[in-house]
Amino acid sequence: MTEETLNNGISDLKISTENDVSWEEHEIEVPWGKVAGKWWGPKDRQPVLCLHGWQDNAGTHDRLIPLLPTSFSYLAIDLPGHGKSSHYPTGMQYYVFWDGITLIRRIVKKFKWEKITLIGHSLGGCLSFMYASCFPDDVARFVSIDIAGPTVRNFDRIASNTGDCIDKFLLYETLPMTKMPCYEYKDMIDLVVDAYQGSVDRPSVEVLMRRGMAPAPKDLHKNGYHFARDLRLKVSVMGMFSLEQVLAYARRIKCAVLNIRGIPGMVFDDPGVYPAVIEEIRKSSRKLVYEEVEGTHHLHLVTPERVAPIISKFLQEDS
Repeated sequence: MTEETLNNGISDLKISTENDVSWEEHEIEVPWGKVAGKWWGPKDRQPVLCLHGWQDNAGTHDRLIPLLPTSFSYLAIDLPGHGKSSHYPTGMQYYVFWDGITLIRRIVKKFKWEKITLIGHSLGGCLSFMYASCFPDDVARFVSIDIAGPTVRNFDRIASNTGDCIDKFLLYETLPMTKMPCYEYKDMIDLVVDAYQGSVDRPSVEVLMRRGMAPAPKDLHKNGYHFARDLRLKVSVMGMFSLEQVLAYARRIKCAVLNIRGIPGMVFDDPGVYPAVIEEIRKSSRKLVYEEVEGTHHLHLVTPERVAPIISKFLQEDS
């Protein structure tokens, strides 16, 4: 992805991937604006709904979906405030976790989908888990990549950071565009590569930033790019669960589940939570497939060839 590509808006057009699988930009109207996404495959077929991780975007699936069965359609969306989706109005906070579950329900009811299939990475995997728990009769199957369920975090650390997050939120919502950081293309990519701390390599970052960055508005008289996502997401309120709460939700999941754990993958505050949640899902779901695959937390983006056969087999055998 070059500066010229971004400036010409080529990422907004119908294009073909390096594997020659076409997709189209897709928009869903919501009360605060739009949810943007990428639709792969026929539009007359109920799609697999694909969900990204926190502060990522629909591009996280760009390398994976072309390797999946063409007998399915896929809709990869940008969650609110991410990618090309509308930001929330000033004064509204992002409760990314609960907002995401409600958004899935809003989309399902809008299009009258039945027995849906979900693929989610990280936060997207948590949302898939929670939706399957909250609406156990409405989900046929879900795939979760490098997450078992809502992350159980250190409550003392959460408590100590809460006040600072509130002050930052109030600062970010009033920050004028003239104060927004603006970077040259190479500097932006370098910054994001460093921020992921090895989870995503440079080519993968360039894939993500097709939707993750935008040219600075011309009226600011600045050259370069800024992040497309809403700055307020940095202090958004995530789900705060105890292990007991996560296990209670896990016990409600009935559908078929594929869980792919990256090795080493993501580092968790309590590494014992992941296997405990998987075991609870095993007891309640009609089918659980658990696979460990060598790779980083973003293994579906960096090394999609390692996970695509596993996902393909799961989708085809369970359809």
